[in-house]
Amino acid sequence: MFKHRILTSLLLTTLAGAAVAGGHNGWVPYAHGERSFEAYRVLPDGAAKGRVFIIHDWNGLDDYEQSRAGMLADLGYEAVALDLFGTEAVLNGREDYQRETGALYKDRAEFRARIAAGIEAANAALGGEGKVFLMGYCFGGAAVLEGARAGLDLDGFVSFHGGLGTPEGQDYQNAKGPILLLHGSADPVSGLADVAAALGQMQEAGVEHDARIYGGVRHSFTVPGSRDFDADADAQSWTALLEFLEENAL
Repeated sequence: MFKHRILTSLLLTTLAGAAVAGGHNGWVPYAHGERSFEAYRVLPDGAAKGRVFIIHDWNGLDDYEQSRAGMLADLGYEAVALDLFGTEAVLNGREDYQRETGALYKDRAEFRARIAAGIEAANAALGGEGKVFLMGYCFGGAAVLEGARAGLDLDGFVSFHGGLGTPEGQDYQNAKGPILLLHGSADPVSGLADVAAALGQMQEAGVEHDARIYGGVRHSFTVPGSRDFDADADAQSWTALLEFLEENAL
């Protein structure tokens, strides 16, 4: 049902194998309100280093997030790609994406509730103990920061080229874990002023935080096939994520 991004053949070849590593991939169905959802999970071989939740871009959960989950599972993490739109959402183009994301931006309580519902359902299905992290891309990056401001009791938050604006009446006083921003200096969606403002708010709130800024890089720099894709920034940001997980999973 979901509209898939066009990925490069190299990414498909590399990551499709990762997504089914050990045969431990599958779906976690659950309900929230009147909507049905399915989170995609991939488990590692052996004991997990921690659990990482991934929130999708504005076009919904698709091959991209599934492949990233596979990459994390290959590195020893339990990975769960969340769906914030629901299994019946129609996602055939820009108008559909704007409708689904716009509805959540306008209803922040529902936005937060859907993030929390997905995490709760997956945790209940998978059980276990260990550190838990939240990461996301573009819209998902904005969702990660929404979750941090909401006070989700997690061990870290990572935003890849996310929307950095803080809605009126919100702040980072309730953030429970460290926050990492991975962002391009030429991002037209959230520019350097937004980066500075977000970091300033985290500093004021006393939240542990860090940022990696990639010079001259635009918005969706991690997405092969997009006009903004930057292979170097993609690789560097992935390394930054893994370092963040290792440091905070101890």
